[in-house]
Amino acid sequence: MQYVKLEDLVSYIGLETVYYPEDVQSRIYTAEIIRPGLQIAGYFDWFSFERVQVMGKSEMLYIKTLDEEVKRQRIDKFFSFPIPALIVANDMEVDDVIIHYAKKYKRPVLKSSEKTDKLVNVMINFLEEELAEETIIHGVCLEVFGIGVLIKGKSGIGKSETSLELINRGHRLVADDAVIVKKVDGGLKATCPELTQHLMEIRGIGILDIKHLFGVGSIRLEQFIEMVIELEEWDENKEYDRIGADDDFTEILGIKVPTVVVPVKPGRNISAIVEIAAKNYRQKLLGYNPLETYNKKFRNLAR
Repeated sequence: MQYVKLEDLVSYIGLETVYYPEDVQSRIYTAEIIRPGLQIAGYFDWFSFERVQVMGKSEMLYIKTLDEEVKRQRIDKFFSFPIPALIVANDMEVDDVIIHYAKKYKRPVLKSSEKTDKLVNVMINFLEEELAEETIIHGVCLEVFGIGVLIKGKSGIGKSETSLELINRGHRLVADDAVIVKKVDGGLKATCPELTQHLMEIRGIGILDIKHLFGVGSIRLEQFIEMVIELEEWDENKEYDRIGADDDFTEILGIKVPTVVVPVKPGRNISAIVEIAAKNYRQKLLGYNPLETYNKKFRNLAR
C-alpha cells in the first residue's frame, strides 16, 4: 500500500516539532484529514484514527475548559489510538496533558502557525498528489500551445528529435524518455524524474540540457496530459484516418486520453503535424469541429 512518510509532510509544510519519538516511523496512508472535536468531547465511535489529526483554536480552547480528570481521560483515550500524528494549528499553546500522553503512547505532536483551514487545505493537496496512483510511460511530454501532449512510439521512431524541433519553435519540455504520470483531480499530471529533469537524449549528439540551451522558458516542471500523439512507421497496407472521423483514445490509469496516430516517413514534417494536432484539439475544446463543418457543407451540396 502506498504511503507518505510523516517526515516528508513535516519538511514540505515546515511544521514545528513539539514531540517526535525517535524510534517510531509514522506513515500516512490517506489524504483525508480529521479535526477530532467529537473525540475531545468524549465520542469515539467511528473515530477515523488512521487520518492525520488537526486541532485548531476551537479544539484547544475547549480542552482548557475541561475538568482536569475528564481532560486526562479523554486525551489518554485519544492517544491510545494509533494516529499518524497530531498537528496543532494557529500557533496555539500545546497543553502539558497532550504532551504527557503523546509521550506515553509515542504519538508525534507537531505545530504550525498557519490558520487551521489553510493548513488542512495545503496538507490535503500535498497528500493527494503524493498518494496518487502513478505509472511511468516511455515517451516525451511537452506543452504545445498550452496543451499537454504526450508523444509515444517505439524506440528510434523520432520522438526526441520531433520534440527538440518543437522546443526550438518555442514549446516547452516536461519530460523526455521517462514520463511520470499521476492520477490527480481526475486528470493525468506528468512530471519528470529528478535524474533526467530538463535533459534530452538525441542519438548522434548525446545528452542535451534544454534549460541551458534554450532558457528557463523552454521547460515546465509539470503538465496535465490532454492528448497523445502516437508515432508509428508508415504502413502502406494500413488505411489511415484522412478526415478526422476516427476518435481514438489511449487509456492511462483508467482515464481515456484523445489520441492521434501519426504515420512517420521521410519528407513528413512531424513537428508541424503535432502543432496542428494541438491547435485542432484546442479548437474542439472551444466548440469548433472542422469535420462537422465539412459534413454540413457536404449535406447541403447533396440536396
